[in-house]
Amino acid sequence: MSNQKLNALILTCTLTPSPKASSSELLAGQMAAGLAAHDVRTESLRIVDYDVKPGVLTDMGPGDDWPNIRAKILASDILVLVTPIWVGNHSSVAQRVLERLDAELSETDGQGRPIMFDKVAIVGVVGNEDGAHHAIADIYQSLAEVGFSIPAQGSSYWVGEAMHTTDYQDLAETPEVTANATQISTRNAVHLANLLRAGGYPAG
Repeated sequence: MSNQKLNALILTCTLTPSPKASSSELLAGQMAAGLAAHDVRTESLRIVDYDVKPGVLTDMGPGDDWPNIRAKILASDILVLVTPIWVGNHSSVAQRVLERLDAELSETDGQGRPIMFDKVAIVGVVGNEDGAHHAIADIYQSLAEVGFSIPAQGSSYWVGEAMHTTDYQDLAETPEVTANATQISTRNAVHLANLLRAGGYPAG
């Protein structure tokens, strides 16, 4: 097994541009801390701050920021996708990321395997309405189809009381159940990433 540190890329899919505070960014930071506790190098991008063009190609032409983001995904061992809930679903920004990842279905590595094989993905969701399980399930399926591996209990989420205005960032402290889910998901992501680094999926 390589002694080289694992790398994680966190894509925060809030609709709120920087530098404004974001509940999704808060959870993303907590997941980054969970990974860092296992000696994983992390980088976090707030996708709305970039011009990610609509489309299903790896490069949609002039002005498209996705190719640089894609390069960071390819250089990472772990992808963390964090999204808020809007009208019961993951954000439009998260959907844009999933649509751009669709291009990877036709990309292969030197062994002829899907290029995202041997990479791990976990998911974070926040919102003040129901829908976390639905959003996680949809994102899991999309990431797995592209080639990412999902570890056991590979998600962390918080949802507030429906039809109320309290956000995750408004809480005085992180609920124990969410903190525990963050710890488990990041720990299991690191464990699985190390296993895949030691012996990845076979070629066809």
